[in-house]
Amino acid sequence: MADEAVRDDRQDGGAGPGSGEDAREGPSSGGAPGAGVTAGIAPGLWLVATPIGNLGDLSPRAVVTLRAADLILCEDTRVTAPLLARHGVGTPLAPLHDHNEAREVPRLVERLRGGARIALVSDAGTPLVSDPGYRLARAAMAAGIHVSATPGASAPVMALTLSGLPPHPFLFAGFLPPKAAARAEAIARLRAAEGAGLSATLIFFEAPHRLAEGLAALAEGLGDRPAAVARELTKRFEEVRRDGLAALAAHYATHPARGEIVVVVGPAPETTGGAEEVENRLRAALAAGESLRDAAAMVAAATGVPRRQVYARALELGREEG
Repeated sequence: MADEAVRDDRQDGGAGPGSGEDAREGPSSGGAPGAGVTAGIAPGLWLVATPIGNLGDLSPRAVVTLRAADLILCEDTRVTAPLLARHGVGTPLAPLHDHNEAREVPRLVERLRGGARIALVSDAGTPLVSDPGYRLARAAMAAGIHVSATPGASAPVMALTLSGLPPHPFLFAGFLPPKAAARAEAIARLRAAEGAGLSATLIFFEAPHRLAEGLAALAEGLGDRPAAVARELTKRFEEVRRDGLAALAAHYATHPARGEIVVVVGPAPETTGGAEEVENRLRAALAAGESLRDAAAMVAAATGVPRRQVYARALELGREEG
């Protein structure tokens, strides 16, 4: 049975404890050791984490950094401007997104070379994590410009901690491809990495309208593992549903999800052998007269390796021996 936790006591825009601007303890954002957070920031590029839902999650240090910056780069000014207004931040805004980042990077790097203090935020969460900014950060680092960050909210990490699955090691894989064939290929690559020794909890972002089919594809490609779907984290209707991949896929096929979604999948189960054992078992089954399909089913059941992967290897062996 699914394990579902829903918290209704959070307000989407409620300021939480510590959201004030007078905090004076903790390291400076670039000043002398021991200075308070009100000491300002050093010239350079600052990656500033913003709330993933609850506006009270913007840290006092992030507010100081944003106020002290000469410019704030954001994905969408319509999203960032209300957040800044709430905290009395009047720093100029400029858009930086997938469509203009390559063009804007040289100009921004030159401005940083001149001593500018530039902050970079995403619409929600930690910049660069499935969001724009990587090219700018890399270019600034290559130019010897100071790059630092003010940490904060991160949906993948929060989902991981609420999933009930092993917290480390973990692998964040971003969004799966939207088209079925490309998605299956991406999942097969992950399964192949597991076959080579990777053992980690997997974390994905997913769009609400693709959640059910994405979960079904994961169940088919990875096997029916324990998983969790985290939705609307930090918001009023936060929900974490924990179950097997197949059961989760069935649930969301009849209960369409809304909001921002993170999928967490447990690591591959321990098997009695790796690729060599799969091949040896397949050869033995085929030599005994089993069909490719039946041999693949038998070996998948015996080793815990997904049937689709075993069948692909059976086809290869059939071609080699033919």
